[in-house]
Amino acid sequence: MDTWPTNPSTHKALAKVPEVTLAFWLIKIAATTLGETGGDAVSMSMNLGYLVGTAIFAAIFLAAVTAQIKAKAFHPFLYWTTIIATTTVGTTLADFADRSLGIGYAGGSSLLLALLLGSLWLWHRSLGSVSVDTVISPKAEAFYWVTIMFSQTLGTALGDWTADTAGLGYTGAALVFAGLLALVVAAYFWTRISRTALFWAAFILTRPLGAVVGDFLDKPLSAGGLAWSRYSASAALLAFMAAAIVLLRQRAARQAH
Repeated sequence: MDTWPTNPSTHKALAKVPEVTLAFWLIKIAATTLGETGGDAVSMSMNLGYLVGTAIFAAIFLAAVTAQIKAKAFHPFLYWTTIIATTTVGTTLADFADRSLGIGYAGGSSLLLALLLGSLWLWHRSLGSVSVDTVISPKAEAFYWVTIMFSQTLGTALGDWTADTAGLGYTGAALVFAGLLALVVAAYFWTRISRTALFWAAFILTRPLGAVVGDFLDKPLSAGGLAWSRYSASAALLAFMAAAIVLLRQRAARQAH
């Protein structure tokens, strides 16, 4: 969603995050869908439970973020592995908060929204901007990934809340979030709303879209799903992501100073 300066004289460094293009959003939606099916595969299909699943994915998330921050350049597979880690831990963490803690989808969504807004506020207060084109230091990267993790977790709770509690079902919820994303795209092209605000709005909305699409793929026919196994759905999504990363070559975003 953000655009980058085109004057080479303003470019002093390449980011370790990709340019935000159509390819970025396609892979992001696939990653969020994979987060739902993959998270459920570990916590539900393997019967490990939400707490153990969260612990497993949190360890993977910390390892991936550490590797991403230590990296000297943008590596597409490392970046998207870290994104997958945020969305899988987001799935199990949201399910743990909503179901195991008994606070429900509304309570879980409210808590996670507060955490997300708090992360953005602290990031802005500390560094003066939450734009992705300012992610050039370890501190900024840490804020970036924590904020993404909270946004992925919130998106899971919102997706479940819309599909289940609101009674829209998986198809109806997918249409709602796709419609909201279309409004963000329209605002990008036809308004002067902050590109940073629109980026984070789109980033957050792609997660519940992926959540309900993931549920649609693996839930029973009687519940309105396609009854795919979580393992096969996750494998198909992972293969799609790998192919997209190879074929839709992404460049590192350029940092403007």
